[in-house]
Amino acid sequence: MPQPSCSLRPLHLAFALDGPPRRARRAPELYDPEHYVRLARLAERGTLDFVTLGDSFARPGPDALAVLARVAPRTGRLGLVPAVTTTHTEPFHVSTAVNTLDWVSRGRAGWTVEVSGTPAEARLFGRRDAAPADALWREAGEVADVAARLWDSWEDDAEIRDTATGRFVDRDKLHHVDFRGTSFSVRGPSITPRPPQGRPVVAVDATARPARQVAAAHADVAFVRVEDPATAAAARADLRERARSLGRDPDRLLVLASLPVELYCSGDAVGLADLLGDWHADGAGDGFHLRPADPARDLALLVDGTVPVLQHRCLLRRFYPGTTLREHLGLPRPANRYAPARKVSS
Repeated sequence: MPQPSCSLRPLHLAFALDGPPRRARRAPELYDPEHYVRLARLAERGTLDFVTLGDSFARPGPDALAVLARVAPRTGRLGLVPAVTTTHTEPFHVSTAVNTLDWVSRGRAGWTVEVSGTPAEARLFGRRDAAPADALWREAGEVADVAARLWDSWEDDAEIRDTATGRFVDRDKLHHVDFRGTSFSVRGPSITPRPPQGRPVVAVDATARPARQVAAAHADVAFVRVEDPATAAAARADLRERARSLGRDPDRLLVLASLPVELYCSGDAVGLADLLGDWHADGAGDGFHLRPADPARDLALLVDGTVPVLQHRCLLRRFYPGTTLREHLGLPRPANRYAPARKVSS
């Protein structure tokens, strides 16, 4: 029997480690970090690009970023993308925390930009009232912007680490960002060196319209929750056009169709491979973000059933070609925006 051609464009595949919100209230294993380690290592065996872990001030469960920092040393290639809420949190701290995850994972970190819009969540902090979605996402875009600036505030070779002279850093290679947004200002520089990836991968759930412009301006990966390939293709075209209008290369923005999945058997896993292949052929997106009903069960069936079929059809790689999440996604390491200015001035 002839083997399929491997000239096809491979798809990107990501998996949510958290199930529907209602599960978190009745699943004690979701508070066990080893639960997430086991799932992440299984996803890595399936050569998935990355896993996501949701978080918000309105749901039970551990801090997503802290959990994936625990997972990082126990994995070697898998990308780790926690949700990080930009509302009610300090942008400087957000930048530092995501940077730390990139260092702990040796260049495999990303973050999903989230907002917090309910009065109950606002009361947890007591600093300001809940705001409309448009205002929250405008602020989220500013946080994503200043985080990238803070990551660039150290040039790649800013560290000296000269014990003989006691010099740790070249001060000429540190930069103040001097950012002023609508609700915060940040001077910088960062307190941590530039991340291994230059900038960790930025993801945005761009299903809702208020988030679309933020995704187009700042995201490396956009998720869109859709029910059919035509809607997914239209959302991808919209996001790419928005990115182009902002002066970005639209090929630097990957759009993943975010789909709910529920597998009970190996037959379902093969059927999922058929569905993903058909959607991909129809131009539904650059890949898929799968949201399981039961993460442990569905991920096992995905890795042992769906992944081999996709690999056989040349729609999914068989090994990781690099070590960083940006390499998995085919995204370049960004140049430091401040380094050229320093070189010109000297």
